Amino acid sequence: MPGMQMQMGQPVPGTGPNMLPGGYSGYPAYSDSYSSAGDPMWTYFTAVAGQDGEVDAEELQKCLTQSGITGTYSPFSLETCRIMIAMLDRDYTGKMGFNEFKELWAALNAWKQNFITIDQDQSGTVEHHELNQAIAAMGYRLSPQTLTAIVRRYSKNGRIFFDDYIACCVKLRALTDFFRRRDHLQQGVVNFIYDDVSILNNTLDIYAVF
Repeated sequence: MPGMQMQMGQPVPGTGPNMLPGGYSGYPAYSDSYSSAGDPMWTYFTAVAGQDGEVDAEELQKCLTQSGITGTYSPFSLETCRIMIAMLDRDYTGKMGFNEFKELWAALNAWKQNFITIDQDQSGTVEHHELNQAIAAMGYRLSPQTLTAIVRRYSKNGRIFFDDYIACCVKLRALTDFFRRRDHLQQGVVNFIYDDVSILNNTLDIYAVF
C-alpha cells in the first residue's frame, strides 16, 4: 500500500540553539548511564511509585507537587500529568519509570525557564504573542493557523497559565518525537504507512491535540 508523505516545519533561522537535523527542536535528555545515588528526585519518585517501580498519572502529579518544581505557579493538573506520561510512554504501559521521569524533569525545567523569561510582569501567565515567541525560541516553526488554534485551545481570557503552557510544550514535543522517529534521513520528510497513520490518530486522540 502506498505510503503517505508528510513534511515537518523547518526551524526558524536564528532560533532554537538545540536544533537537530531535519528541523526538529532539541531539548534536554537523560543519560542511560544515570545513577540515582544521592539524587533527591529518586526520593520523591520512590515515595509514590508502585511496587513495579513506575508511577501513573496521579502518582506523577503527587511526585511533581512534592518536588516543588512548579515554584510559585499552581501545581500541574491531573490531565497535564496524563499527557506527560503519554509523551514518554514508549512501551504503552500508561506509566512512567525513573529514567523517563528524569527525562521529563529536564524538559520541565527547560520549559519553566522559558516561561519565566517571557513572563516579564511575573503574573504567572503569558499573552498569545509571548507564547508565539516561546514556541519559536524552542525551535518550532508553525503556521499562523496552527498558532491561532493553540492560543484558542489554551488561553483563558486571552492569557495562558503555566499549566496550560506546559501541556502545550508536552504535546509539541510528543508529536515531534513521533515524526522524528520515522524520519530516518533527518530531512524533515517522512513516508507514513497505514499502521503509522493509525498510531498517529490514536496519539492525537490521547493528546486532544490543539
